[in-house]
Amino acid sequence: MDPLKIIKKYYKKDSRAFKILLNHSNAVAEKALIIAEKFKDIDKEFIYQSAMLHDIGIFMTNMPKLDCYGKFPYIAHGYLGREILEKEGYPAHALVCERHTGTGITKKEIIKNNLPLPVRDMIPVKIEEKIIAFADKFFSKESDGSVRIRTVEEIIIDLSRYGDEKVKIFKKWMEIFG
Repeated sequence: MDPLKIIKKYYKKDSRAFKILLNHSNAVAEKALIIAEKFKDIDKEFIYQSAMLHDIGIFMTNMPKLDCYGKFPYIAHGYLGREILEKEGYPAHALVCERHTGTGITKKEIIKNNLPLPVRDMIPVKIEEKIIAFADKFFSKESDGSVRIRTVEEIIIDLSRYGDEKVKIFKKWMEIFG
């Protein structure tokens, strides 16, 4: 599977959204592959492919600063990416799209906060999914296509807005992957 070929199917190669997605995804993939080296029996090709595709659904969201003018809120990009990759015939990669947001989103949180998401758990399960979700936290997409590296402190402050449990999960990932 060639992630770039799939991305080019949904993004115009000369668009700012393409540049933003590609730069962010490359940064996440690079960090995820470095983390994967610490473990045996990890599918590094799957990690690379999934890291490159984890945000493929952003074009369907309304996020003009990322050159995305879709009709959905940004939080929906994960499940939208899942739908895209399932249609492309990659169900395992599709789950990474859906499960990478924050440290995952539970069905209970979706209901409690009335989030515009399908009502189901969207939590990283496999180690590869957790590695990609963890690596993703360290890179912000910038409107000019650059990638801003985030500090652990920034990530913790951001996650704390969603509750102490999110911070605990991230700190556990820090122990395992950091």
